[in-house]
Amino acid sequence: MTRRTVLAAGLVLLVLISAGCANGEPAPTRSPLPYPTIPQVTATPPTAPTSTAPTKPSRKKPAPRGTAGPLNTQRLTGGRAVALTFDDGPHPQWTPKLLDQLRRARVRATFCVVGVKVRKYPALVRRIAREGHSLCNHSWQHDLKLGSRKADQIRADLSRTNQEIRRAVPGAEIRYYRQPGGRWTPSVVAVARSLGMRSLHWDVDPTDWDKKTTTPQIRGRIAQQARPGSIVLLHDGGGDRSRTIGACPQVISSLKRKYGITRLG
Repeated sequence: MTRRTVLAAGLVLLVLISAGCANGEPAPTRSPLPYPTIPQVTATPPTAPTSTAPTKPSRKKPAPRGTAGPLNTQRLTGGRAVALTFDDGPHPQWTPKLLDQLRRARVRATFCVVGVKVRKYPALVRRIAREGHSLCNHSWQHDLKLGSRKADQIRADLSRTNQEIRRAVPGAEIRYYRQPGGRWTPSVVAVARSLGMRSLHWDVDPTDWDKKTTTPQIRGRIAQQARPGSIVLLHDGGGDRSRTIGACPQVISSLKRKYGITRLG
């Protein structure tokens, strides 16, 4: 082996030893990156869904109505059939139209007449009686304060009205008295009774006397308020009664079909 060969072999050996040492050392390690911090979220309990359904408005029940009116006046007919009553006439324009409607429907009613109107239109009072309707005393001139007057004054007023009715219709039966405005007092009830008249109140009032009340409102209120035996308050005098006349055909038809209509007296 030559010197050159020995040197080459030694060099090779040195290289191999250096590589072995390098492979024998553990490789340096890196510290792992820390995991990101995840914020803790506190779960809130689910809330009940809010209802979106509209709430119905509360409806107050109407006040109960008794069978008798104020001061034990008559409020009901005493049977299933209802009664129609018309106040403040007779009137030369509205009363004939109403009588025509009642005749066509074959229905009889009660007319609560005012003494001064009876004196002015006696022929209408005769027609009312001739066509089978009842006559009711409604005071001499629709005095709202009559019930608060002295008993002698009340008696004179009611007697004068009865006399005028009987002047128009000799022998007429006048079984009822109705106080203007329904302002009953013990005195007026007692005087009416002493004259052989029963005090007549009502069970249904559509306020047709109010100028603001429309024809549909008159029909609707009567339909809503009526019950078996109701006495219905309407008007054929005392002002413009075109709305009442306009409502009556349907009112009469509906009440007749549902309850029947009777004449008082």
